[in-house]
Amino acid sequence: MSDNKRIGRQFPTQSVVLEYSDTKGGEAILLYEQSTRRLMPWQQEQLYNIMAIDEDGYWKHIKYGWSIPRRNGKSEVAIARVIWGLLHDEAVLYTAHLVNTSTSAFLKIVKILGEMGYIENEDIKINRQKGGESIKMLKGGKGYINFRTRTGTGGLGEGYDLVIIDEAQEYTVDQETALGYVVTDSKNPQTLMLGTPPTAVSKGTVFQNYRQDVLTGKTQDNGWAEWGVTHMSDVEDVELWYLCNPSLGLLLTERAVRGESRKDKVDYNIQRLGLWLTYNQASAISREEWRKLIADKPQMPSEPRIFIGVKFAKGTSNVAISAAVKLSDGTIFVEAIDCRPTREGNSWIIPFLLNPHVDSVIIDGANGQTILAKEMKDAGVKAKPMLPKVGDIIEANAAFEKAVLSGTVRHSDQPSLEQVVSNCEHRAIGSNGGFGYVSMLDGADICLLDATLLAYWLCATAKVKKQQRICC
Repeated sequence: MSDNKRIGRQFPTQSVVLEYSDTKGGEAILLYEQSTRRLMPWQQEQLYNIMAIDEDGYWKHIKYGWSIPRRNGKSEVAIARVIWGLLHDEAVLYTAHLVNTSTSAFLKIVKILGEMGYIENEDIKINRQKGGESIKMLKGGKGYINFRTRTGTGGLGEGYDLVIIDEAQEYTVDQETALGYVVTDSKNPQTLMLGTPPTAVSKGTVFQNYRQDVLTGKTQDNGWAEWGVTHMSDVEDVELWYLCNPSLGLLLTERAVRGESRKDKVDYNIQRLGLWLTYNQASAISREEWRKLIADKPQMPSEPRIFIGVKFAKGTSNVAISAAVKLSDGTIFVEAIDCRPTREGNSWIIPFLLNPHVDSVIIDGANGQTILAKEMKDAGVKAKPMLPKVGDIIEANAAFEKAVLSGTVRHSDQPSLEQVVSNCEHRAIGSNGGFGYVSMLDGADICLLDATLLAYWLCATAKVKKQQRICC
């Protein structure tokens, strides 16, 4: 094998690291590499930065986050840090969005400890209960690690020295509220967040806001590193693959990346090129207008009537689904459910429509509405599908924008929906001044917004159901 083998960029494309003269990163690397695993140069560099200490031995970075495209080995940095903590008497909490992710981290750490010579029930105690795994030192220290998925209450009442937020793009405000104080009592606390930029279905906002605050100098004692492009870029540009993927040529192969689907250019820019989408102030609906409508804790009725909007995109091969519910105060709450390629079929949509609270469904898009309507009937969906006419679409677009400007619509602060809403402009529909929306982002799909405004309009125009009265 040639010594001149090409590898990805080993230093971040953008970062904020506090100055330091000493670090525990070298210790963590030596411990990790007592196993059969080896850390790549970029992973080692991140450990040096994360574990930098001041003259009193405290962590320079109380919080540190890193964003890297998928399959580059971002979690290995956290795992090396966690192993050092376990062997240095730290109480560690490793959290993830999905059970499989936290379990995967647990299994890796157990294997590494075994390769390092630690024996179960002699040196360490291991709890393998899925979703509640833990590792505890029995000899030579008091360190332990708990592995959990995140909830709005998980972590309350517990105390840790180190908290890991894996899959940080899904880290929500209520989860941060639950976990934000679990390191307060530690003498030397640290919180690490790792993930990718939010995609069309990501629901978290904490990671995104943290990045923005650190990069704009609004924080202290915090660090950040990312690999990614700064704007929508050519997905076929091999140079960008190497710029944004530090493990390319080491862990990833160019052949494997070449084999990935690049039909959804926006999603590929996010997941392989590390793009953090920005917001366009010239949008028909501004980011500020949209963010004013966030409902942190919407008061749902006890028997909600759910209205579903489905949009089969014309210019792309995607289908989006959103929901709307009228709240107790008369405003309408909307939420994007998902957006997927039409090639996946409609089987993933049907379960949402079988919800007994679903009142009605509106389906737009000649390339899929008839098929979905038939599949709804075959599946026994009680809600009758509405196939809108052009006049209905024009009315729905106008009604939604009016609701945004008047403040009568609410939403749950989804980054995916915000990206679309705050980067759109009008397009003419019909000959009488009607309008729809088109994305201002090159290659982006507007169908998530279309599905949402359809759900809103269906809810807003629904007739109030009169309760049956029985007279004697």
